[in-house]
Amino acid sequence: PEGTPPEGTPERVRWEIERCKELCSALEQENVQLLTAKEALEQRTQELRKEGDLLYENLEQQMSLNRDEEKSCQARILAAKAEKNRLEQEKQMLKEKLEEVKKRILCEDPVMMLPTLPEKKMVFKGVVTNKEDINKLMLIPLIRYPLPGGSALITFEKAEVAQRIVAAKEHVVELSYGEELEELERCRVRLRAAPVDVLLPSALEIRLTRSSRSIVVSDLPGLGMPQEALLDKLELFFSKTKNGGGEVESREFLDNTGQVVLTFAQDGVAEPLIERGHIQVLIGKGRYHLKISPCMTGDVASLQLQPSRCPSTVLLSGIPDVLAEEPMRDALEIHFQKTSRGGGEVDALAYVPAGRQGVAVFMEDEG
Repeated sequence: PEGTPPEGTPERVRWEIERCKELCSALEQENVQLLTAKEALEQRTQELRKEGDLLYENLEQQMSLNRDEEKSCQARILAAKAEKNRLEQEKQMLKEKLEEVKKRILCEDPVMMLPTLPEKKMVFKGVVTNKEDINKLMLIPLIRYPLPGGSALITFEKAEVAQRIVAAKEHVVELSYGEELEELERCRVRLRAAPVDVLLPSALEIRLTRSSRSIVVSDLPGLGMPQEALLDKLELFFSKTKNGGGEVESREFLDNTGQVVLTFAQDGVAEPLIERGHIQVLIGKGRYHLKISPCMTGDVASLQLQPSRCPSTVLLSGIPDVLAEEPMRDALEIHFQKTSRGGGEVDALAYVPAGRQGVAVFMEDEG
């Protein structure tokens, strides 16, 4: 380069030395920079290694937690399956018990044994009562109460005696009564006492329907002829169109009323006769003025029941089959009529031996 001393001269040598010093200084500075970069890189590498170790530890912990959670979930699933199986078995058992209860209710429940209201035709006889008696229907209940085998119903003259017997719940009855029971002098049985509850009608709603083909014939004469003969006479008269009638489909006497229901085969025959109200009918050799009324039929639309407790009657159960029917009935009556045992005068007693079924009939107490 320009300004460079000639070779071989001392100036050239000094110039070369200065140039080498400058290169050496530049190399040293570059070396320092490289060392600094190397240290920074190593430090970053250590930091990244620590972060990697930490992430690995976190990953291991998370995987361990996941494995524990999976095991816990599997355990819960197994427990849920076991609970499901248990509940299904319990449900099946409850279904079977429900069926048994339904069958038992159909056979033993007094509610199911309540008599259905009989179908009865109702006829207006021309009698008018007070206004407050209108739309009232008097019911006389007749309750049939099932008695299973090994039980008895006992009715006392006084209600307080029955209440004492029920309050005691259990009674030990001595069976050493009677001449033929000498070998059973110390035989005793333990019985259970419970109140008797029945269901009685409390509200009744009847839906009345007027028949379009039937009439009620009343004011019939007492001719002393058989009912079938009188029915033949009425059918013969009312089947003729000249008498305002038509073909008679059926005829029947109403129970205990002295009235006859005639049903025609076609519509339009009954209504004109009902509008006339009365008609003269030839029966035998005489003419009789008979009354014609509409025929009303009733259906039970609603029946409400309320529980009622028999105050003087007690149900005894758990009676073993150790005596014949008559000696057992006598033993029970002797035991429960003694005041020393909390009993009293017995009004009625019904006993059903084990292995048999009975039905007790409850009627309204008119006293």
